[in-house]
Amino acid sequence: MDASAQHGGTPVSPHQILGVSRRRLLGTAAGTAAAGALPWATGEAVAGPRPVVADAPDPSRLPLTGGPEFPIGVFWPPHPYASTHQRYTEIAEAGFTFVISGNYAGDGNIFQRQLSIARDTGLTMLISDDIQVRNMSRWFSISDNPADFLSVTPAEAAGLFQRAVDAYGPYSSLAGFNLFDEPGAGWYPTLARALQIARERAPGLLPYVNLFPSTDAAYYQSFVDVVKPSLVSFDRYPLLSEGREDADYFLNWALVRRAALSADLPAWVFIQTLSYDNHRTPTAAEMLWQVNISLAYGAKGIQYFTYWTPEAARGEGFGPALITVEGERTERYDAARVINTTWLRQVGGQLKPLLPAAVMHANESPLPAGATGFAPVDGLAAASGAPVVIGTFHSRDTTVQDRWALVANRWHNTQAQATLTVATAISTVESFDPDSGEYRPMPVDRTFDVALAPGAAALFRLRGR
Repeated sequence: MDASAQHGGTPVSPHQILGVSRRRLLGTAAGTAAAGALPWATGEAVAGPRPVVADAPDPSRLPLTGGPEFPIGVFWPPHPYASTHQRYTEIAEAGFTFVISGNYAGDGNIFQRQLSIARDTGLTMLISDDIQVRNMSRWFSISDNPADFLSVTPAEAAGLFQRAVDAYGPYSSLAGFNLFDEPGAGWYPTLARALQIARERAPGLLPYVNLFPSTDAAYYQSFVDVVKPSLVSFDRYPLLSEGREDADYFLNWALVRRAALSADLPAWVFIQTLSYDNHRTPTAAEMLWQVNISLAYGAKGIQYFTYWTPEAARGEGFGPALITVEGERTERYDAARVINTTWLRQVGGQLKPLLPAAVMHANESPLPAGATGFAPVDGLAAASGAPVVIGTFHSRDTTVQDRWALVANRWHNTQAQATLTVATAISTVESFDPDSGEYRPMPVDRTFDVALAPGAAALFRLRGR
């Protein structure tokens, strides 16, 4: 079955085709039953006009999407009994900057305790509050007609959201609220109203929604057009069993990238940290590869699925993630700590303020679905050698003639050496050193070599004449 197959107009992910989706994996039983019963949960058309939604605030002014720090998040954090200063310090020491609540944390007292610990350990949180926030954005629709089935009025929705703001807003570690994980397209009108309410009641908090994997461009573009989000986040886990890769991984990234850029929004992605049905356990190089491919495609935020391992009773054959069910660190915790603290934090900080320009697969034939081949652009005239994925970036200041190029190894299981040729308009090539945080001039006579370990990448600044 093709990954773009749909049920009732909702894009269907490979995970759903395999009987696996994040909603089924980590959603509550009540939430799954409620979503399955509602027409808008399956993507069917919802009666009534499209809501009038004000333009979203500038993401650069919101927590996580704004500021110089590159957002690095965890999903499925320590459960309530393990929500301690020691455990949250462990998260921060691995280079993570924020936590998406979950793993049986649903009580307001637990959220307040976690927010307090997060504040003390230098982390921020997106709260997944099923009692107030998700009652207005997931379990019920928002309708002007009180007679609509399983709906709340806009005034009732605003009251629900205000109670959440009153309860958690005093904590400086509150970055925002997780309104919905993997909505069907039929939920977009309600989400548009929910985000509008969130912005009116708490304009300084991030209203967060994460989308399904899909090969349906309309699923992402309509999310941008109708919901007017502050970012476009999605999950797709490309490392399949028996050494296979998801053939539509790059296509999915290209569609999310296009939708996000259409409204100048940051794109976020989840990376796979564990095995589950039909998916393998990632190596350190495969985790790094997912990060660097995502950066080349323009990611402005990286999230890890999962941090703590979901227990066996949830089904789907979860293997150990960064932390086991029993709370022991795995080698993937160590890999994530190295990636986050020695590479992603530094390189992500360089790329976050830049505008993604082009993303190209050089020296690869045939091209994977959705990929664009190399063409001379942004100061690069030619590329030869091993396959690499090149993301180019501009300054938002149009008077700056410099260009940036992130060159990522196309493969996670072999080294790559490529040769790049710069255009005559480029005077100097500088290589970014994450240890010092500085760019260092390279001895370049129009061509330079890039040697990459499996899954690795390098960042260059191309100085205009």
